[in-house]
Amino acid sequence: MDILTHKENGILTISFNRPEKKNAITAAMYQTMADALREAETDSAVRAILITGKPEIFTAGNDLEDFMKNAAKFTDGTVPSVYQFMQALNECGKPVIAAVAGAAVGIGTTLLMHCDLVYLADNAKLSMPFTQLGLCPEFASSMIFQNIVGYQRAAEKLMLGEAFGAQEALEMGFVNKVLPLEEMLPYAQQQAAKLAALPAASIRVTKRLMKGAQPQAVASKMMEENQHFAAMLNAPEAKEAFMAFFQKRKPDFKQFN
Repeated sequence: MDILTHKENGILTISFNRPEKKNAITAAMYQTMADALREAETDSAVRAILITGKPEIFTAGNDLEDFMKNAAKFTDGTVPSVYQFMQALNECGKPVIAAVAGAAVGIGTTLLMHCDLVYLADNAKLSMPFTQLGLCPEFASSMIFQNIVGYQRAAEKLMLGEAFGAQEALEMGFVNKVLPLEEMLPYAQQQAAKLAALPAASIRVTKRLMKGAQPQAVASKMMEENQHFAAMLNAPEAKEAFMAFFQKRKPDFKQFN
């Protein structure tokens, strides 16, 4: 199974489990996670949700080959499974904790913005290389990220698309804590257990009060970004970027205005 789900002591753990492909995410994996989150929302036995990967990598982001096969779904009226997953994450009323080791590329970083608590191992490396692929920010990251870290820092990471390490993420206020690799997951599990032991109604209401109108604003920004993303996906710049990726060469964007 490329996505593992495990429910124990009030905690639903969702784990990326495709290490041979660097945990690159396919449409089927997104659908599994979307379904798991939707089910957790109505399951009284689930009081907290933990999303994690492998010690060497969280996720390399979208499986580009699979992504291109499903690219038409961004414009044909179908709700892509990636959109279903991010909608479910945005609308989740229960606390969501992310435990990240290794690389978290693209949506691997974007999804962290929709979590309540984020813990990184000291080997974590985050990146949002959308502009490097001829694309734009996704799933309200253009709004949420700058709200968290400030405009200039967000502009640097979103415009240049360069990777940044765990300590920089902590200094920006993007994550809660950085721990040694062997300590990170146990610590995140401990924090999830603390949340699961507290009154579920209190946690839900606290989250709802803190989020306020944000879920609606996020949903609106997600739709706006998705329209631009879909259009850019079919533009020459993105086609050049993806072709270069598969041909293992650097893309040449100088040919485009």
